[in-house]
Amino acid sequence: MKQKVEPPAQKSAKQRWLEEVYGAAVKRHPERRRRFSTLSDDPIEPVYTAEDLGGFDALRDLGFPGEFPYTRGVQASMYRGRLWTMRQFAGFGSAEDSNERFHYLLSQGVNGLSVAFDMPTLMGRDSDDPLSRGEVGREGVAVDTLRDMEILFDRIPLDLVTTSMTINGPASIVWAMYLAAAEKRAIPLDRLGGTIQNDALKEYIAQREWIVPVKPAMSLVVDTFRFGSREVPRWNTISISGYHIREAGATAVQELAFTLIDGLEYVKWGVDAGLDPNDFVPHLSFFFDVHNDFFEEVAKLRAARRIWAKEIERRYHPKNERALLMRTHAQTAGVSLTAQQPYNNVVRVTLQALAAVLGGTQSLHTNSLDETYALPTKEAVTLALRTQQVIAHESGVADTIDPLAGSYYLEHLTDRMEDGFARYLAEIEKRGGMVEAVEQGYPQREIVESAFHFQQQVEEGEKTIVGINKYATDEEVPIPTLAIDPDVERKQNERLAETRRTRDKERWRSSLEELRRAAKAKGELMPRFLECARAYASVGEQVAVLKEVFGEYHDPGYF
Repeated sequence: MKQKVEPPAQKSAKQRWLEEVYGAAVKRHPERRRRFSTLSDDPIEPVYTAEDLGGFDALRDLGFPGEFPYTRGVQASMYRGRLWTMRQFAGFGSAEDSNERFHYLLSQGVNGLSVAFDMPTLMGRDSDDPLSRGEVGREGVAVDTLRDMEILFDRIPLDLVTTSMTINGPASIVWAMYLAAAEKRAIPLDRLGGTIQNDALKEYIAQREWIVPVKPAMSLVVDTFRFGSREVPRWNTISISGYHIREAGATAVQELAFTLIDGLEYVKWGVDAGLDPNDFVPHLSFFFDVHNDFFEEVAKLRAARRIWAKEIERRYHPKNERALLMRTHAQTAGVSLTAQQPYNNVVRVTLQALAAVLGGTQSLHTNSLDETYALPTKEAVTLALRTQQVIAHESGVADTIDPLAGSYYLEHLTDRMEDGFARYLAEIEKRGGMVEAVEQGYPQREIVESAFHFQQQVEEGEKTIVGINKYATDEEVPIPTLAIDPDVERKQNERLAETRRTRDKERWRSSLEELRRAAKAKGELMPRFLECARAYASVGEQVAVLKEVFGEYHDPGYF
């Protein structure tokens, strides 16, 4: 019997074009790179068509803005109703210096404050600690006691302006000082809006500013969830931060995956502690880096919303729809800025800010061109703010919702982000969850390997950084930089000494003893932090109590 011969498979339209048209063009004019890939090193095809989207279903995978799975935005009207909150990260020197900068920014159109603290405060040390010497007020504002917080927010309407505070290990302590400052001005806590970063996990993964071991740190975070839901309902009690993970060298996919898995771990810990996800999950927010690869960054933010909604729905089936909404702050990539040819940074920041807006962020900070040298000058920070304002009011990109939706390339990248998340989720769940994975050093090693790979690509010329490995010049462009008053540290230590001398000694001593007792009993700590703030106990004094009870964390060194 004659064997039946199958007809040759018909080429797809894309395959035909690649072979007959594109292939011929490349023979005449070879491609300018031997391999095209995203900043995260995912390969990029010459062209994308519907064939690359597989079983893509617009209603299922995109939906509409304000509806599950929120790929297109968490608000139905997005920027047609209200623009994103324009923040400029600020804080330097003394509380007086930073307060003056806050008032200036508000006068220039900022509608949300974002506080940078100095390294001693971030590490839970007082300004007069020997380890603080030379660092007081250098990278942000020094805050030791409630007195500094009162000065920092003097004449600022705390019930009208939202405040974001970038602090993690001692976040509960510093937040309590902010709440106490509002109390002293008779502003009810339920009228305060803002965010504390409060993301313990990413400290062990990337930023490395911790005060206690991982598990006690997680309990401190859960404690803020409980207090915030009950007492400060307009406050986001965590900003789960991919920003620092990306700045440490992660790819976009790693940033997305580790950040969302961190978020899911916080929810799990909250639920295991008896909290209702309908109450506390709506107060979780996120914070993403926006890097140079324009479409990859837009896709990352869109995929993040879709993944979060699906995962929270699958795990908890919340009745409160707000628990499904991934609301995010974004910041342009500090690590992308260069000291060489610093005015190139204006272009980088503009493209990154545009990607954040097209990705649907709820809040945005734009870096200043001079930040590789020092904290930004007033002129540089104004230009960074104007970048946001031009995008908002002159570009037209805020006039329709998710204008890039349906792009074959963008939807392909969005799907790839979701696939990458699934791979990392499976690996981390196999290890017992994110806390266990962090203790094993898994995400830390993944980030280090990615950072090393990217640096190799830059050094070998596979990735171009304008002004660094291509189009470099010997000419140095002088730019103005901000100088911190060298007397800041002395004055700060004098104020701290005066506060210690004049505070109510009995109330101070009692507040710290109550904190110690509650920590040992695994009780609620936020009410104790609030009383410590009222008693003018310092950050360092309270952190010392926590270390006494919970122990200290020492990096085991995984590399």
